[in-house]
Amino acid sequence: MLYLLLAIICSSSIALIFKYADNSGADRYVVTSANYLTAFLISLFMILSRGLLSGIEKEQAFADEFSNLLARQAGVLSPYSSVIWGLIVGSIAGVFFCLSFIYYQESVQKNGVSITGTVAKLGIVIPVLFSIFIWKEMPTTIQWLGIVLALVSILILNLSPRSLEKLDIRVSLILLFLFGGLAEFSNKVYQQYGLNEYKDFFLFAVFLVAFLLSAFYVRKKEAKIKGKDVLIGCAVGIPNLFSSYFLILSLDTVAASIAYPIFSAGAIVLINLGGYLIFKERISRKNKLAIALTIVALVLLSL
Repeated sequence: MLYLLLAIICSSSIALIFKYADNSGADRYVVTSANYLTAFLISLFMILSRGLLSGIEKEQAFADEFSNLLARQAGVLSPYSSVIWGLIVGSIAGVFFCLSFIYYQESVQKNGVSITGTVAKLGIVIPVLFSIFIWKEMPTTIQWLGIVLALVSILILNLSPRSLEKLDIRVSLILLFLFGGLAEFSNKVYQQYGLNEYKDFFLFAVFLVAFLLSAFYVRKKEAKIKGKDVLIGCAVGIPNLFSSYFLILSLDTVAASIAYPIFSAGAIVLINLGGYLIFKERISRKNKLAIALTIVALVLLSL
């Protein structure tokens, strides 16, 4: 549970730092790019310092080994194939990570840190649903109730404050939910088949691809690079890297059906407490109801 607690603390601190960045007028694209550069460099340092590049022997072609693993539906890949798997999954996940961070910051600006953090953590629904269809991890009746409550809370969050009868779609929240959920799911995809000892290659690919994409956005938007924005990005990059790092470690000792809901619910509580205590964010009754439903839903998902 220690790794899960550390993942929760890292994850919730990301939203709070983003809120500070928004209040200080920082450029979201520069912050995002600096964040991924920091995470990429740290993951590279971890690979080199642990000597993970040495002693890896190719026992079998990756495609053949992976096919055999899928046929057996048991076991994990060898060190060589784990590295390949990490680079493949990480490269795809990097796109989702980058997009989720962009919409994360946009949503913090438009909707506040509490609601943004809540919706981001609701992305847990995506790994749960994918696990059902891909690995046949069928939820219990109580977990199905949790999934329904989670979807209802998203609906409530998208209702206009003036009337519960008017649906006011917030695109940034929906895209954040989608991309954030896919980014979280990528951690499970790697852990399901790859060796945890080589997870640093997965993280390296994630943050390298995300950095390259975010750097492209910085250039496209002709953003002005300021030292303060870079420092804020560096501050985000550290918990961003270790949030995934500790979450993957926790999945070795805690079942995914329990780890993900606790990870999400814990982060939601810390984010909302931080938003209220640090930034004095007021939460409407409607949004309080949505947040309460979210926490209940995530608890039910862990049962």
